[in-house]
Amino acid sequence: MSQKFDPITLEILWRRLISIVDEADASVARTAFSSLLRDAHDYTCMFTDGQGNELVQGTFCTPGQAGAMALGIKKVIRHFPYEEYRPGDVIIVNDPWLLAGHLNDVCVLSPVFYKDRVVAFTACVFHHSDIGGRVASDNREVHEEGLFIPPIKLYTAGVPNESVLDLIRWNVRTPEEVIGDIRSQVASNHVCAEKVVEMLSDEGLDSLDDLAGEIISRTENSMRQAISKIPDGTYPYKGVIEGAGKRDDITIALTVNVKDSDILVDFDGTSPQVNWGVNVVYNFTYTYVFMAIKSAFDPDIPINEGATRPIKMTAPEGCVVNCKFPAAVAARMQVGHFMTEMVFRALAPAIPDRIIAGSGGTPAQTNIMYGRRHNGKPWFTMIIRGGGLGASGSMDGHHCAIFPANGANTPVEIFESDTPLLVEQRGLLLDSGGPGKRRGGLGRKMVIRVPDDEFAPLPPVTIAVQAGRFRYPPEGLFGGGNASTARFLKNDEPADPSGLTFAEPGDQVAFYSAGGGGYGNPFERDPDEVAADVQNGYVSIESARDDYGVIVAPDTLAVDAAATSILRSKTLCACNADALSKQ
Repeated sequence: MSQKFDPITLEILWRRLISIVDEADASVARTAFSSLLRDAHDYTCMFTDGQGNELVQGTFCTPGQAGAMALGIKKVIRHFPYEEYRPGDVIIVNDPWLLAGHLNDVCVLSPVFYKDRVVAFTACVFHHSDIGGRVASDNREVHEEGLFIPPIKLYTAGVPNESVLDLIRWNVRTPEEVIGDIRSQVASNHVCAEKVVEMLSDEGLDSLDDLAGEIISRTENSMRQAISKIPDGTYPYKGVIEGAGKRDDITIALTVNVKDSDILVDFDGTSPQVNWGVNVVYNFTYTYVFMAIKSAFDPDIPINEGATRPIKMTAPEGCVVNCKFPAAVAARMQVGHFMTEMVFRALAPAIPDRIIAGSGGTPAQTNIMYGRRHNGKPWFTMIIRGGGLGASGSMDGHHCAIFPANGANTPVEIFESDTPLLVEQRGLLLDSGGPGKRRGGLGRKMVIRVPDDEFAPLPPVTIAVQAGRFRYPPEGLFGGGNASTARFLKNDEPADPSGLTFAEPGDQVAFYSAGGGGYGNPFERDPDEVAADVQNGYVSIESARDDYGVIVAPDTLAVDAAATSILRSKTLCACNADALSKQ
């Protein structure tokens, strides 16, 4: 007979489950070697029930990894017969089509034993900065992109497989860091497993099955209730994502079909997969479709297997959002991150108050840099940077947000300690946020110099840029203006972000992130808010006048109310006259 839980007990146990995975998450921050993990938090911890159904994920997880893991772990655990699992087993895998979409996302997974049987699986995915291969986005197939690890036992009954560890060591540039990060993953899973067993013992439970079933069922019901409040209908959208360098643009065609408490997102009509590294596997596409729907309909519902059940997705096999092996996928976020924004666009007529305008952190701006120090020692780093968040109907966009991915900007001090490079500038970009009744968030610039002294790295420093928004800016919504575009410069000249860039001692490289789109008519923004933006260095006096119709006195930076009223009235009359002339 299955065990039942009253609401109070269920809430207490749910909070304990979250604390377990968050404690495993915290162990990563304390033990990981790479700053991308330790500081930028580009990793995800979770655990499942005994059948591989996602039960709980870390509070600060990365959505692209978490959603893909939820789909993929069920397949990974079935690579090995259940009767062959032993306490102390650890599986490692980075197959993009099984999990999170590119080789850098390495999953380490462990069975959790209690009373001599498997009661759960604990897993974490780390975005390893270094997985070997050629790091540019212009690779033509996955074989160029690094070490491909199928599901294999890294530990068997607690005994490490040194041959697998050696294979990894010899295929990466910085083996000490990579192996250290893998050991951090093993430790994180160990912490999680210990705490799961401790909870089962404390609560007198023989397994997680009944508790997981109750949580997942309640979550599914809550998600269906949220969806059922949205008008049934078919909501199409067709968008364009810029091709890097001189490559053709990519068309994304999607239709969101809402029927009662079910949603089907269909990508029929989307461009076929391409011969460079922005192809997206099904799992990664699904996770950002799911994120859009979940965050728009009810962001407070717990995320587990139940939240995903009402949301289905179809995409033609071989299209750019459901690519086939051996497509190049290293820079899959350059397309995959746009899925959230495009689902928002499709749903805008139905839920205009629950979505945001285009964001400059879509896609995340990823910069990979490596080389050798003056003494010949290899170094390798990866940083992720955000842009301006798109505004919503209720608030301005945040600055420098990594959306829809979840991560942190690497501190300058950490970057300079991990590399032989110097950060000369980092700051917000004036007027980069799209104007609107709610202003888009600002993008930022980061200027890096390769030193030219006795500590200069051996030339060249290799730089790869995985990013977007260089040609097409984040768009505003409902009358809001577009934001600024991204830029990539070498010695003040535009550089090509589609391939590798090589910098010599004395060279300067600058990265400019895009801003966020505005929401609503800029002339409806409170003039005092515009003046505050000018005072804070977010908006120039010229933009206040031209984009918002607000006159700000240059000496006091206060609103000239009379002049503002006249300007806005004249502009409104001109707009009305223009509209009449077109009728």
